[in-house]
Amino acid sequence: MTISYNKDFTKKFKKLSAPQKKKFKERQTLFEIDEFNPILNNHALSGKYKGYGSINVSGDLRAVFKRTNDDAMFVKIGSHSNLYG
Repeated sequence: MTISYNKDFTKKFKKLSAPQKKKFKERQTLFEIDEFNPILNNHALSGKYKGYGSINVSGDLRAVFKRTNDDAMFVKIGSHSNLYG
């Protein structure tokens, strides 16, 4: 699986704390091995994010991605309320 990041994701990722960045990298590795591992709580989204998926990173931190064939692009990262509120 090829992982990529859009500009908005990269911008938000840079603002995360060091422990949050580390946790995302751990979750991304797990996502690449088994994207439906129960720890990730990978689920499809609806509404303005219809066609996208979300994984739990830590606590309230979520990462939104778009999956196509063997590729995944992370498009947003942030708290549940910031992303969906």
